[in-house]
Amino acid sequence: MRLIRLMGVGVGIAMMACGTVRAQSYPSKPVRVVVVFSPGGATDIVGRLVYAKVGEQLKQQFIIDNRAGASGTIGATIVARSPPDGYTLMVYSTTLIASAHLYKNLPYEAIQDFTGITPVARLVLLLGVHPSLPVRTIKELIALAKARPNEVAYATAGVGALQHLATALFANMGGIKMNHVPYKGGGPAGIALAGGETQMMLTPISELLPHLKSGRVRAIAVSSDNRHSLFPKLPTIGETIKGYEFTSWMGTFAPAGTPRAIVDALNAELKKAVADPRVADNLSAQALDPMHMGVDEFATLLKSEYQKYGDIVKASGIQIPQ
Repeated sequence: MRLIRLMGVGVGIAMMACGTVRAQSYPSKPVRVVVVFSPGGATDIVGRLVYAKVGEQLKQQFIIDNRAGASGTIGATIVARSPPDGYTLMVYSTTLIASAHLYKNLPYEAIQDFTGITPVARLVLLLGVHPSLPVRTIKELIALAKARPNEVAYATAGVGALQHLATALFANMGGIKMNHVPYKGGGPAGIALAGGETQMMLTPISELLPHLKSGRVRAIAVSSDNRHSLFPKLPTIGETIKGYEFTSWMGTFAPAGTPRAIVDALNAELKKAVADPRVADNLSAQALDPMHMGVDEFATLLKSEYQKYGDIVKASGIQIPQ
């Protein structure tokens, strides 16, 4: 028995040593970073900003690979099936957790099949409308939607995506019915709103900033419980619909089973990246708040978010045909 215990200790030490060696030599080749939404959206913006800095720090390429579709589940499936060696990573939002409550037959488990490295940005959503829509307040929007049920078309990054959840919850709490128009990402959805294909969008502020500046989208309100520093005169949705609050985060993940030494090393590099003044300023300019957590702290957050988004999905009334 003593010999068996000694052998077990030896194996454990060897595994730890192997992980340390891998972490010290990591990355020895380019790393693929799967962004699960299309270029131009908030998730894409965050992934490119943060991993460009990580690549600079580690003197290695972190190549962004946009794999959009099905609210991010296509990209997530690719990552879940990738070797857990640190050379395939993922940037996703809280939609990863929400999708677990929306889709019954996902080819992966949202919590078990990924290792959360850290969230890198917190985001507040902005409710914007096309200038042709004759509303300037949440109260006016609700009145219009009640007078013309299912006529106001709102854009999202896909069925079950962050924008869909936030808007469905808004409609549910506001007692209105609107027409959902899904796109393959926040970028295309924002372009559609600016072009007048749809009339409304509730989405991360960063996705609407260019259209706000061009005057092709009008800002109505923000989704946080307090007014946003970039738009101090803009009211919150909760000032009209009591109790409404919806914020999110963008996080980075690896396939489950990725050596802890590599995960910890990436966590440390991402902490440095989001703390870099240039990266932090760029994120803040896009209305994205730099964010970092330890690996274990993030794991705890993911478990609590699982319960939270289960409640949101139920309250929103979203039903996806299986």
